[in-house]
Amino acid sequence: MPENLFKINVKEYILPGTRACQGCGLSLAYRHALKALRENTIVTLPASCLCVLHGLYPSTPVAVPCLNNSFAATAASAAGIAAGLQALNKTDLTVLAIAGDGGTFDMGIQALSGAAERETDFIYCCYDNEGYMNTGTQRSSATPLGAVTTTTPIATKQQHKKDFIKIMEAHEIPYIATCSPAYPIDLYDKFVKAKKIKGTRYIHINVPCPPGWGYPPRDTVRMGRLAVETAVFPLFEIEDGKFRFTSRSKTMAERGNKLPVINYLERQGRFRRMNIEQLRQFQAWVDKKWQEYLRRSQE
Repeated sequence: MPENLFKINVKEYILPGTRACQGCGLSLAYRHALKALRENTIVTLPASCLCVLHGLYPSTPVAVPCLNNSFAATAASAAGIAAGLQALNKTDLTVLAIAGDGGTFDMGIQALSGAAERETDFIYCCYDNEGYMNTGTQRSSATPLGAVTTTTPIATKQQHKKDFIKIMEAHEIPYIATCSPAYPIDLYDKFVKAKKIKGTRYIHINVPCPPGWGYPPRDTVRMGRLAVETAVFPLFEIEDGKFRFTSRSKTMAERGNKLPVINYLERQGRFRRMNIEQLRQFQAWVDKKWQEYLRRSQE
């Protein structure tokens, strides 16, 4: 059972009146992340859906200090903030760098890799809605095989999603975790843990997106659960190199009750052009990764 199940911070750091889309998975995730990190947090973020959620200057519904940076510079911005706090001997503040998959997998990877190699002391969070959703649902390297975007040159994306967890593991950072707004206690717990660790910590959040993925806003939590239950997005953490499943994925690993990926894909309009061969490739890709994780969990 999560250690914070009955200890969730009751204070809210996102007030009513955000500019996020109806049913936005990011709003749910960000709400619980800030509740876990609490007041002594400085956020830095690029142009993104989260920037829209924060609102237009000089008004914002978010009750923590925030710095906007350029698209590729989120980790560089966080590194600068961390260095400034260190120079001022302010050790009680947490720096949270948070960007989408485009600003992480693609444009922001250089700054993030450099900061991780230097063991810079901050939490980097990628909220992954699998495309450039803020600017019109363009393809990113996080977009899955078979999905339709406004920039796929042919009918659907022909490549699998980049395995960014492996990239971050290669840096040998102390803490990596995946989480979902559909499992908020698990998400909350992981941010609480990350706050207590020094060095670069990486948290990857699956963020369902109603307009970008093509499903009704009311189904955001259902979509997040299906991503986990089909093992398209397993929940786990890697602490000092040790892998372990968490939450629903831990139960699935013990009981062997993973659902077929079609249960997840068929509910999203972005996969409307996926053919049978792509469906088979997608299932095989998920099965292979799941087996890798199962082996690691038993080591």
